[in-house]
Amino acid sequence: MLCSDVPDIPDVVVAALRSAGCVFAEDEARLIVSTARTPAELTAMVDRRAAGLPLEHVLGWAEFCGLRIAVEPGVFVPRRRTEFLVQQAVALAREAPLVVDLCCGSGAVGAALAASLPGAELHAADIDPAAVRCARRNVGEAHVYEGDLFAPLPSALRGRVDVLAANVPYVPTEEVGLLPPEARDHEPLGALDGGGDGLDILRRVTAEAARWLTPGGVLLVETSERQAPAARQAFADGGLVPRLAVSEELYSTVVIGTKPWSQNEAQNEAENKAQNEALVTSPPPSLCN
Repeated sequence: MLCSDVPDIPDVVVAALRSAGCVFAEDEARLIVSTARTPAELTAMVDRRAAGLPLEHVLGWAEFCGLRIAVEPGVFVPRRRTEFLVQQAVALAREAPLVVDLCCGSGAVGAALAASLPGAELHAADIDPAAVRCARRNVGEAHVYEGDLFAPLPSALRGRVDVLAANVPYVPTEEVGLLPPEARDHEPLGALDGGGDGLDILRRVTAEAARWLTPGGVLLVETSERQAPAARQAFADGGLVPRLAVSEELYSTVVIGTKPWSQNEAQNEAENKAQNEALVTSPPPSLCN
């Protein structure tokens, strides 16, 4: 907390942030003041924010799904709209699922899923070394790998993944320059640029996802409303059954693809489910003769 011998810090901070063009100067001032440990640190934080560094990089953390996620400069800042992807994944997950957070960035999605799914086994991967270091701070005991998409994942995970969350970049290359300066100047280009139509990385993920998913497992990818039809087609081309989930409140569009069961797998699953239900509903044996 701030030292008490520095007078009128909130007013000074608000004025500095407002003059730098921060729309929510009062809210940002409150967060910066509560995070700074010394007057010198406060001054440095205000200066960095006024220079255009994203607030989350200034603070060293971002709030995501009720968690405080460590975020270092140069690492993609988790967006609130991506909380909708987490909500969808939690609703679809099996008990104690095997979860993979691909293109994990700070590990925010994986951390939120692990916190919401008791017994989950979490694996995460990203190609950016800075993101991997940050993710390892946020996901605790989970396995975090450095490499391109599926390449660094253990081969033992093939065919076993219940939930595959991939927050891939999806901004078309020619539109990256239209992003706010906070994003285009301070976040890694690889976390933003999705290629010509924004779907290059998504197509690479969907082309391989079915090999990693268990039957009935799901792939979830955030995209834009405009890109959704082409994204759905990429899911279908990859052998997944696609559908859309949309949150108007969070301005979020998520494509969900389910790996279909084969006829034998579906029959075995139905038999196992029936057996489990019979065990639950059958009365216990009587101890009396």
